[in-house]
Amino acid sequence: MSDKQNICDKAPLPVRRIAAVHDLSCFGRCALTVIAPTLSAMGYQVIPIPTCLLSTHTGGFTDMYFEDMTAQMRAIIEHFDVLGLRFDAIYTGFLGSAEQIELVGELIERFADPDTLVLVDPVMGDDGRLYSTYTTELMLGMKRLCEGATVITPNLTEACFLCGSEYVDTANMSREELKSFASGLCDKLASLGAEKIVITGMPARDGELAVYGRNVRTGESCFYCFARCPKNYPGTGDLFASVFLGATMRGDSFDKAIHLSADFTHRVMDYSAEFDTPTRDGVAFERFLGELAEGER
Repeated sequence: MSDKQNICDKAPLPVRRIAAVHDLSCFGRCALTVIAPTLSAMGYQVIPIPTCLLSTHTGGFTDMYFEDMTAQMRAIIEHFDVLGLRFDAIYTGFLGSAEQIELVGELIERFADPDTLVLVDPVMGDDGRLYSTYTTELMLGMKRLCEGATVITPNLTEACFLCGSEYVDTANMSREELKSFASGLCDKLASLGAEKIVITGMPARDGELAVYGRNVRTGESCFYCFARCPKNYPGTGDLFASVFLGATMRGDSFDKAIHLSADFTHRVMDYSAEFDTPTRDGVAFERFLGELAEGER
């Protein structure tokens, strides 16, 4: 028997696997501490590949412990290769270096079958600015990663940077103006090669927030507006993308997956805003996970 044994060869697995390449912040709900329970509730096995380990996330905390996990990522990938693991989906988020972006490229090349869904959440910035850790080299690397993705889920800031457009604050746009603007961004993003594009976190007039999605392959588009929560929480992009991924994998339509993800994230944010806990703690999504589990059955 070969040392490299594909454990999926003998029989189909009852639970589909998702490799989640994200940071692990121990306190403050975001990234893996949101993604793993959300997708698990939807009926998937989540295999985490941490890009870095932090005592807390970086939004609202100081003096946090931080450890780069690039070497560990490489060792994990090598061991998974020996085991012959395969994944039904690969979901990537924050990547802290060009080397990590290259590693994710290797991961996709080694472990993705033709029907593996690759979701790239290009976590690069917000509010019109790239994060301080992001360089031109990293942004170009992220664009290359998006080229091989099935789905990309940039926020408004990331969408503008990815397609080389000047950032535009959309807060004073009407629904129709915002829909037209987002459609133009999707026209440019489509050149990267992803099959589906979902732009999140676009503010609109009258205190609304919007999501715009396009299925490049079919031409289908979806524009959805909802009331904006009065508080901003970390990890909500991770929550949205996780629910969208889970819904897409179980066969929901593009439109339905976007509506479900937006509605779930919005409901959790509104519930969390009822309490006086600091926003840096993240959204209290735990009590709502049962809804996702019920939807999976």
